Amino acid sequence: MTHAHETLPKTRANHVPLSPLSYLGYAARVFPDRTAVIYEDISRNWAETDARCRRLASALRKRGLEQGDVVAVMATNTPELYEAHFGIPMAGCVLNALNYRLDAKALAYILEHSETRLLITDREFSDVIGEAMTLMRSPPDIIDIDDPHGGGGDLLGEGDYEALLASGDPGFEWQLPDDEWNTISINYTSGTTGNPKGVVYHHRGAYVNATANTLEWDLGMHPRYLWTLPMFHCNGWCFPWTLAAKAGTSVCLRKVSGAAIYDAIADHKVSHLCGAPIVMSFITNASADERRDFDHSVRFMTAAAPPPAATLRAMQEQGFDVTHVYGLTEVYGPAMACAWHEEWNAEPIEKQAALKSRQGVAYAMQQGAWVVGEDGRPVPCDGETMGEVVFRGNIVMKGYLKNEAATVEAFDGGHFHTGDLGVVHPDGYIQLKDRSKDIIISGGENISSIEVEDALYRHADIAAVAVVAKPDDKWGETPCAFVELRPGASLTEDEVISFARDNLASYKCPRHVIFGELPKTSTGKIQKFQLRKSFTS
Repeated sequence: MTHAHETLPKTRANHVPLSPLSYLGYAARVFPDRTAVIYEDISRNWAETDARCRRLASALRKRGLEQGDVVAVMATNTPELYEAHFGIPMAGCVLNALNYRLDAKALAYILEHSETRLLITDREFSDVIGEAMTLMRSPPDIIDIDDPHGGGGDLLGEGDYEALLASGDPGFEWQLPDDEWNTISINYTSGTTGNPKGVVYHHRGAYVNATANTLEWDLGMHPRYLWTLPMFHCNGWCFPWTLAAKAGTSVCLRKVSGAAIYDAIADHKVSHLCGAPIVMSFITNASADERRDFDHSVRFMTAAAPPPAATLRAMQEQGFDVTHVYGLTEVYGPAMACAWHEEWNAEPIEKQAALKSRQGVAYAMQQGAWVVGEDGRPVPCDGETMGEVVFRGNIVMKGYLKNEAATVEAFDGGHFHTGDLGVVHPDGYIQLKDRSKDIIISGGENISSIEVEDALYRHADIAAVAVVAKPDDKWGETPCAFVELRPGASLTEDEVISFARDNLASYKCPRHVIFGELPKTSTGKIQKFQLRKSFTS
């Protein structure tokens, strides 16, 4: 039987594709005079930001870019990258925000794999971009960001960003996507292999997670947000779009340091910021000369390794309220948070740190997160039985670009499989225990242990190598290489690290090298869990 209410159709009046781009129109229409972006001597309101994003979209269309074409941006946390999060998809194109810490080989691969049509790049990165162009069969057109506050570098393109915007129409009538499943961005993650994977985001997921940020952080109107989290990382955890939804202010920061953070908080009344443990280290280890007094509480969201009790205490003493979250590139950044209970505030700081060390529960707008055993069933909530953390919901990627096999594997059984191992406590909160894929999270950046191992195996004197995460107070984790040399060979720690730097991006290189015979199973498999024990014994 079909009920009468089920026959009512979707129409243009009652069904509109969800897209975070709609938030820009809201901010510009309702709060046109409120400050949207602050950067050095630049201060722009929402009306001006909206006009610049329309100009960018119009200019891209005038260049002949079409629906689905990819536009890459190589930039730090400056206004240009913020505007790209709106202007590029407003043209129907797809944003590919590049990790500026990558080497030329990885960048060339990403640009070719994503079929990038246009690259907008800050001249600070002209050396690595120039080298990447020489490695490509068909390099994209280039537009330069000529920032006087940057670190110099050559101009590689046919013109600069401001000239590109000048060619566009500030009244450009852009359209929402006709389907919310359309791609809004591609974010590359190293995963567990040397070649990065292209994680494809859709408009719906970006809209949902941008909105979820306001719920999970209880984000009121007009927050003043400091960009310490790289905008290239999972599209800044979707916060570029969140800030438009709340008509907030983006305080852009080209270089992150303790002094810069305190200056921004004191001068611009920053209320929120996100970052990896290293950002907390900048805050807590800032010198007396770098610190500035401020009279308001600042909320700090951190991912990766949970903050230790001493760091949590230091942050609280200095006026920062810390929220711990968890996620991956495949779920638009964080999609799980340690939702805080008011009664926990009465607990000793050590107990609070233990509670915050748990990754927690799925975002309210994510259908759910579970820990499942090999049979696919949820594990008992006993805090001991380990299984794999899985997600399901709208805050999950479309899939991996040009990698059907990896996509099918990731979505096996109707969940997204993270590859991370955890337990569920009696109150339903999830806590990670290990990373089955051996990803090392250093300063918020994912480092593939396999990629580092492959690079070190190229050395003629190295017989076997295993790279694992070593706890680090500043970075959260750093790569540590356990090296077994060939008979008669001799290497020093500095020589191994130097060799790694010749073959890898600097942040992927091991910080420590330990020589000796590696523990192996009867079949010759290296037992990494034994190596990790050396850091806790």
